[in-house]
Amino acid sequence: MTPAISGSEPATGSDPDTPTVYGVGLGPGDADLVTVRGRAVLESVETVYSPGRLSRSVATEYVDEATIGDLEFPMTRDPDRLRAAWTEAAEVVAARAREADVAFVTLGDPNVYSTFGHLRRTLEAFHPDVALDVVPGVSAMTAFATALGVEIAAGTGLALREAADGAAPTGPDRLILFKVTDAPTTHEKLTDAGYEVRFGRRLFMEHGETIVTDDPADLAERDYYTLAYAEKESFEVEQATAAFLTDGESDGASTESGGDDGSATSGEPIADGGDELVALERADGRGGGDCGGHR
Repeated sequence: MTPAISGSEPATGSDPDTPTVYGVGLGPGDADLVTVRGRAVLESVETVYSPGRLSRSVATEYVDEATIGDLEFPMTRDPDRLRAAWTEAAEVVAARAREADVAFVTLGDPNVYSTFGHLRRTLEAFHPDVALDVVPGVSAMTAFATALGVEIAAGTGLALREAADGAAPTGPDRLILFKVTDAPTTHEKLTDAGYEVRFGRRLFMEHGETIVTDDPADLAERDYYTLAYAEKESFEVEQATAAFLTDGESDGASTESGGDDGSATSGEPIADGGDELVALERADGRGGGDCGGHR
């Protein structure tokens, strides 16, 4: 069953007679990156449950410490112990939600490599009377692009992989790897496979040192919150406007007045493919900049 996804309704727009648990994404760790809707939900509920110290510290930027509810999660990979822990946690959360709406917060987005998935499945299985409403958050998987100065342009791809304990998945032209706990080993394997690699640690997080580097020696100490961006050395994408950085500057052409023949562009997009490419961009909604990454 797919969790409910918040739309344009206000944070308090759920049926008052239906107990609701909000899964709220807090973003990568900087309290300033919590969404407006996320903040509204936190301020509207009676109890906010947090699975860890970092998410708790972000949540308390918007709610009083007394609002935070405690849940116990064992540090284990044993499936039986984990199921027992989540069954108990869901029982606590559901009981509280029947009295007043509650939120469960997590770093990043609730549906992207998040502990919220365990709570959602357990609530759906044992407490179907409790409604679930998910408030998306900024994920480090996308925030990395800004931190590392990487552009994921239209028409290109990006693969997401785990890379704990020195793992180094290969194959796609571009990869974003997370949980890079052994940066030197991962770096060695990726460079041997023909990739250029850049790392980001604790990006947009208020706790710990933020590091952006090409040198894995800077990241010799293990840290769960480390990402790597890997791109094949031969990878190259041609973008129409890239010509502005070469031809446009050298020949002094003006993008406002028109082309070399003096004709006005009247605000039309300037593209390497001329009128034909402009028509294609309009046909698939990109002529006015409407693509917005929704692919």
